[in-house]
Amino acid sequence: MPPDLPSLLLRLVILLLLSQAEARSFVVDRQHDRFLLDGVPFRYISGSLHYFRVPRVLWADRLLKMKLSGLNAVQFYVPWNYHEPEPGIYNFNGSRDLTAFLNEAAKANLLVILRPGPYICAEWEMGGLPSWLLRNRDIHLRTSDPAFLHAVDSWFKVLLPKIYPFLYHNGGNIISIQVENEYGSYKVCDFKYMRHLAGLFRALLGDEILLFTTDGPQGLRCGSLQGLYATVDFGPADNVTRIFSLLREYEPHGPLVNSEYYTGWLDYWGQNHSTRSTPAVARGLERILKLGASVNMYMFHGGTNFGYWNGADDKGYFLPITTSYDYDAPISEAGDPTPKLFAIQNVISKDRGFMLYRTYMTYTVSEPTPLWVPNNGIHDRAYVMVDGVLKGILERSLKEELYLTGKVGTRLDILLENMGRLSFGSNHSDFKGLLEPPLLGQTVLTGWMMFPLKVDKLVKWWIPLQLMKRAQPQAPSVPAFYSAKFPALGLLGDTFLYLPGWTKGQVWINGFNLGRYWTMRGPQQTLYVPRPLLFGSSINKITLLELEDVPHDPQIQFLDKPILNSTLHWGYNYLLSEPQGSYEPIELSGH
Repeated sequence: MPPDLPSLLLRLVILLLLSQAEARSFVVDRQHDRFLLDGVPFRYISGSLHYFRVPRVLWADRLLKMKLSGLNAVQFYVPWNYHEPEPGIYNFNGSRDLTAFLNEAAKANLLVILRPGPYICAEWEMGGLPSWLLRNRDIHLRTSDPAFLHAVDSWFKVLLPKIYPFLYHNGGNIISIQVENEYGSYKVCDFKYMRHLAGLFRALLGDEILLFTTDGPQGLRCGSLQGLYATVDFGPADNVTRIFSLLREYEPHGPLVNSEYYTGWLDYWGQNHSTRSTPAVARGLERILKLGASVNMYMFHGGTNFGYWNGADDKGYFLPITTSYDYDAPISEAGDPTPKLFAIQNVISKDRGFMLYRTYMTYTVSEPTPLWVPNNGIHDRAYVMVDGVLKGILERSLKEELYLTGKVGTRLDILLENMGRLSFGSNHSDFKGLLEPPLLGQTVLTGWMMFPLKVDKLVKWWIPLQLMKRAQPQAPSVPAFYSAKFPALGLLGDTFLYLPGWTKGQVWINGFNLGRYWTMRGPQQTLYVPRPLLFGSSINKITLLELEDVPHDPQIQFLDKPILNSTLHWGYNYLLSEPQGSYEPIELSGH
């Protein structure tokens, strides 16, 4: 090989990384107390999984289950002693193949929050520090002791270059890296040591990667360091508001982050299996998310302390940790979903009717280009809008083509409708939303913001504002709400709501959700309206959320008989029957 060829190859690799990294960034927006991913507001909902506690053959299974649970990131440690069993002897093979695990996380479309130590705790043997360090009886671990720093420097000069290509701005999936681990609990307060580590990370990884610290509420003073973003950890029994207010003393501005929200706890030999209440874990998570905070659940899948890798605690007496690291986590030691998983998933997925995904185009698309989601990843019906204008619909299990154009900064919205979870015919959990990242042509669209839409609450708030007089909507933009008021008109019994010309959506009467209508697909054309829902002596209120198309003359009718069979066959060819029975038309105003 010519002597200058290696340097030429290195330059080509760097150029490739730079081309992939265009417009990729993960930063703290202190002005608005949030993260920005590729310039767009972002919140991560992450879970901890340790590759060193899971056989390599099962990595993909566990990561996929995390993704399908609604997570968008995985957080994990790197145990130094697992990779450097003797000084200068390194092992990154088999289940120790860190880069293979990072690639598996990328395949599962999970971002990565990396915690490389050097100390990790993690209830792992010696907290991840190699036991050969103790051959020097005078060494002071986790301090600025030159003997310890020399070993750390040598290790990180091997480890950090391996992860450099996986940094997010280099085209990878690592969005942030923790420096040390809960150092404030060590009570040494050696800031010289922390500054040394921060400088080492910057020297080997550059200035673009977000570096952070994690500490319990009482450890923030000694564990945080200027220049490193401070985060906190706490469990479901703690006061969320109080602890985040303590964090604000060290990070006055920026996103709130709980880096270890405890879903369970570890076990010691001779004691009972530790558990955490599922309702308590779900309630605590909901409180965190309602504050707009980012969160990592520790653990989401615990795994096993194979071999001799379990750690031990000193609580005035010696407490060795069990081989099982089940942790009462949402995914059990054997990889099975638990009731806690479904409770957490329910919290993440609120509300269950609609979810809005939003991103902004980072490049111009002049020619019509197909928008598609691989692997049938739309669950269940997607309304695609460009700068607020409906461009088309994509539906689960149907191969449809939708072509888009747009300029840099164009807003792309995808409104996802949950059409009902599977109740028969599948043993798999029926997760809703976008299960795969959408592609425009062959380019993966990133930087998505997700907005759970609590439509029922919105309607109850909106209706009193919608008592409009008769007015013809002009070129309505859908999806949109329409509402009107009407008297009971002497209706004495149950009735059936008929929506001639309306296409598809949801309808409420006096704030009660009657359900879906899909007039243009059928066969059902009417919705049952129980008489007690109608106010006989006062004005009633009706609201429709029309998702697709509004009739030229929007009306509703009440019939005395249902129309339950008005299509010749399932599909897109529609045949509407004439309505039967008496009716009164009501015009609606659109908003």
